[in-house]
Amino acid sequence: MTTHTETEIASQPACWSRAVELAGSSALPRPGERVAVVGCGTSWFIAQAYAALRERAGHGETDAFAASEAPLGRSYDSDIPPSRSYDRVLALTRSGTTTEVLELLRRLGGTRTTAITADPDTPVMTIADEVVVLDFADEKSVVQTRFATTQLALLRAHLGEDLTDAIADVERAVSEPIPADLVGAEQFSFLGRGWTYGLAQEAALKMREAARSWTEAYPAMEYRHGPISIAGPGRVTWMLGTAPEGLAGDVRRAGGTFITRDTDPMAELVRVQRVAVARAHAQGLDPDQPLHLTRSVILSS
Repeated sequence: MTTHTETEIASQPACWSRAVELAGSSALPRPGERVAVVGCGTSWFIAQAYAALRERAGHGETDAFAASEAPLGRSYDSDIPPSRSYDRVLALTRSGTTTEVLELLRRLGGTRTTAITADPDTPVMTIADEVVVLDFADEKSVVQTRFATTQLALLRAHLGEDLTDAIADVERAVSEPIPADLVGAEQFSFLGRGWTYGLAQEAALKMREAARSWTEAYPAMEYRHGPISIAGPGRVTWMLGTAPEGLAGDVRRAGGTFITRDTDPMAELVRVQRVAVARAHAQGLDPDQPLHLTRSVILSS
């Protein structure tokens, strides 16, 4: 039987196309604004990717924070909360109910707030000043797949990127066979550079959540500074984006498998999602219901 996660992964080409149509939303950060992007779990990693992309595109200084650690709305030695230095705070929250995100938004005074969510019937709709709803990308699975990539597709298109090639790449990614050696691999290290480091973090999280796999994530140039010591037979180093020169050879000389493809890094993340599900099935796990997790973390007061 096909799981919800598999169905949601397969729907991503269509979701990305719909997101592109919404890229003109006036609720999203404007060029020149200083922006803080916040989220929890997957949304924090997507925030990291978007922050790097927005700065690279010249749209303005952009910082990404885990909502629980964001230095916003707090007064230290000054009478002016640090949040006042941001023109806008962008909150990423699939459920619209995550405690840390809602508490942060409530603390912000005088700073414009926008939320991207999948559920229009949640508290974030009234707490944020403006909201973009991607209800077509909502998910039944606890594990985020299509909502994560769809909100990043929206944000990339808003920055002026043409996602035609990315959508073509993801159409192939959802249908290509999954190599058996990846399903049986002992360990994965995901690498990224610039905006794709956030994707590497998210790839590792998907492997942990869906398949309880030993996974790590690093900036690609940092991998030689210690982490490469775990490379070896049965272990995979997976690059999202363009690999640094010579790194593939270093991993292979250590006996490890090195994966890199000339495709859009978001489409490569989708391949990782599919491998994670295949590994879950191989272990008798339910990728829709990962152990110890719920759709949203709602903390008791």
